[in-house]
Amino acid sequence: MSRGVSTRILDHIVHLTPPGTLQDSADALRKLGFTVSPGGTHADGQTANALVVFADGTYLELLHFTRPPPVSASTASAAAQHPWGRKQPGWIDYAFLGNAGTPSVAETINRRAVADRSGAHYAHEVRGGRKRADDGRVLEWLITAPEGDGTSVRGRLPFFCGDVTPREWRVPLEPRSNTEHANTAQGVAYVKLLVSPGDLDAYAKELTSVLGVSPLESSASQIVWELEPQPSHAGGHDTTHRTPTLVLGATNGEDEERYVRERGAGIYELGVAVTDAGRKGIAHTPYGRIVWEITTN
Repeated sequence: MSRGVSTRILDHIVHLTPPGTLQDSADALRKLGFTVSPGGTHADGQTANALVVFADGTYLELLHFTRPPPVSASTASAAAQHPWGRKQPGWIDYAFLGNAGTPSVAETINRRAVADRSGAHYAHEVRGGRKRADDGRVLEWLITAPEGDGTSVRGRLPFFCGDVTPREWRVPLEPRSNTEHANTAQGVAYVKLLVSPGDLDAYAKELTSVLGVSPLESSASQIVWELEPQPSHAGGHDTTHRTPTLVLGATNGEDEERYVRERGAGIYELGVAVTDAGRKGIAHTPYGRIVWEITTN
C-alpha cells in the first residue's frame, strides 16, 4: 500500500437483472433469506438499485436499468454506452472502497502497474451519486474505474467508490435490522473470479498491481489474495478473525469454460459467510451463484 491509501478493502458487489425487474430481484433475494433495503436512482437516471447490507460493512447492490435500450441496433443508446449496458444478468462488477480524492487511487495503482509492467490502468476519478428512494437525500461519491471497453474491463478489474458524503448515507448499517438476515448472513467470505487458464498469470499480475500486495496463496489453477475488513461495520460485529478474500481461478470443465466464453473473465460466484451450520451448498439468485460459507461470527 502506498502513502496510507488502501486499495484492497471490499465495498460491494453488483448484481444486474433485466430492465424493470428490480422488485423481482429483491423478492428473489428475500426468498433466499436476505433482508433487502431501499436504494435509489443514480444521478444519470439510467439505473436504480436496492441493497443487501451485511454486518461486516459490505453489501450487494441489486441493480437494473430503468428503461431498456432502443430496439434498433443502429441507435446509439446511453444504456449501451454505459459500462454495464451490455452486461448479461448476474454478478457483473465489484467495488473496493476508494476515498474523497487525495491521494488519488488511480495514480496510486497506475504507478504500481508501471513498476510491475502489469498493464493495468485506471482513469482519473469522476463524480457520481444517487438520490435515496426513502427520504430523497442526495449521495455523492468519486468513482475510480479501469480504463478500456466496458464489456471487457469493467467486472474484470474492480472499480473504487470513494464517499464524498458520509458512507453511512450510502450504506445504511442502521437500524440494525438492515443487517439482520434470516439466513444468518454476516458478510462476504470471498469473491471468485474466473479466467481461461492461458490468461491466469497475466490477470493475476494486474490484480496484484491493483491490490498492492502479493497473493496469500498461489497454485497453477488458483490464486488467492487476502483483503482488508471494512472500517465501517455494524456495532458489535467482530472483524478480527475473518476477512474476505479475492479468489482467481482458471476454468475447469465445460460449464466454467462456457461461462467465461459467453461473459468474459470476471465474477463467477460469491461466498457468503453464514452462522447457520445447516445452511450448506450452493444457491442461485437466479442469475448469480452463491456459496454458503459457515463462520463462527
